[in-house]
Amino acid sequence: MPDLLTTHAQNQPDKLAVIDDRGSGEPVRWTYRELEERSNRLANALASLGIGAGDKVLWCGPNSPEVVAVIAATRKLGAVAVAVNYRLTADEAKYVIAHSDAAVGYVDAEQAPMFAGLRGEVARLRQVIVYGGDPPAGAGDGWMLGADFVAAASADPPADEPEEGVAGTMIFTSGTTGRPKGAVRRMRAADATAIGLIMLIGYTPDDVYMTSGPLYHSGPWGFMGGALALGQTVIVQRKFDAEDWLRLVATYRVSSTFAAPAPIRMVCNLPGEVKARYDRSSMKRMIANAAPWSMALKHQYLADFPPESLWEVYGSTELGVNCVLEPADQLRKPGSCGKAAPGVEIRLFDAAGAEVTGIGPDHPGELFARSTGVFDEYYKQQDSYESARRGDFHTVGDIAYRDEEGYFYICDRKSDMIITGGMNVYPAEIEAALEQHAAVYEAAVFGIPSEDWGEAVHAEVVLRPGASLTAEDLVAFSREHLASYKIPRSVSFIAELPRTGSGKVLKRTLRAPYWAGQGAASPSI
Repeated sequence: MPDLLTTHAQNQPDKLAVIDDRGSGEPVRWTYRELEERSNRLANALASLGIGAGDKVLWCGPNSPEVVAVIAATRKLGAVAVAVNYRLTADEAKYVIAHSDAAVGYVDAEQAPMFAGLRGEVARLRQVIVYGGDPPAGAGDGWMLGADFVAAASADPPADEPEEGVAGTMIFTSGTTGRPKGAVRRMRAADATAIGLIMLIGYTPDDVYMTSGPLYHSGPWGFMGGALALGQTVIVQRKFDAEDWLRLVATYRVSSTFAAPAPIRMVCNLPGEVKARYDRSSMKRMIANAAPWSMALKHQYLADFPPESLWEVYGSTELGVNCVLEPADQLRKPGSCGKAAPGVEIRLFDAAGAEVTGIGPDHPGELFARSTGVFDEYYKQQDSYESARRGDFHTVGDIAYRDEEGYFYICDRKSDMIITGGMNVYPAEIEAALEQHAAVYEAAVFGIPSEDWGEAVHAEVVLRPGASLTAEDLVAFSREHLASYKIPRSVSFIAELPRTGSGKVLKRTLRAPYWAGQGAASPSI
């Protein structure tokens, strides 16, 4: 199957492919011809550095046309695109870079100083290309190349077309151990699950898609990829701002996006006179995701946007989209994440491994999914991959039940993952950071209800005998070791942590007072 970007560049060369409008200065507008040429130049530049099929190329930076280009360039080479969250600290990024075995990086100038500082600690990363500005002074020895290096490369497609199943993506997620895992998904010429989802939602080539979240996340990345595959125009918002988001919707008649609850809550909570300045009638396909949208937020959205535009999906980085809740069911099925998505088979299993066939909340089971959209491996962590599957069915540990109409409800979590503002946060990683403080004996981290973020990170801390520490001091300490969204928003001190007979911390007991009367939280993509 020919590269779809190349096909669109031939068939609709002058149609706008990517627009980067930051509200000041002239917007960057790339047609499909220009996106193809820039992607080809980058692909050929990477090839000149020795990148070929199966090699890892990392990219790091806020949303931009250059991010769109590197995703296309790696695909054209049959390489594996490795997304590095630009919000990570140097220590967090170092592990991801080293574990991925990436040979070359494509990095926004804003993040280039961090990479320069890591040079001696990531031996496999032999070259970095900096875009959006100059490499930092003192990077040294040509290790960091600038945009001129890419501009000098050929604009023709790479000579060799990659074989199917070679190119891919690697997006890092974490497990209960707190160690990030690289979820690898191989590209296929025709993904039946993706095609079925596109048909169900009703996307067309005339849609205008906007990135309402960072592209290093699987959801925004994947849905943008679908938009470009259909030949749509993509609006990239570099970093989220609520009123600017409305400006972009109105200016470019945005008709589809994929958004976590936190940014949409910010939009809906803008003053009425601010919202009135911007036409929102163009929105046709709002995909709610990343964390459950409360009914209050759904009512707010439906008051501000076309009612038939609200869809909701449930899934994960590893398993793709598993369930879809259609517009007509948003208020009819409160708490549901929908029916199985097209091409997806879902089974529930109890703790003993028996399939759960009962109906209702009294018959929960761990949700396993089978589809062509499921990932292929955890890079260099095959044991984790094998432990989370039953034959062709895979799980991320969510507990669910189904109703009599076949709608699923996520009712609990097998793991303790926190979803705050659409970001997946893993307590073990935060606990390990907090326990580096000399005054901390141990810590238990979990999510507590937050109207703004869905969940907020909370820490229960046991101090060492005779030690003294304030919550403010511990939060300040955590800022040195964790990305901003992982930092505890509240800290309580406790004499000891409740435990099971085998010594495991009873987080359910710790969580209970905070969630009393709230209902269970449920993760989505």
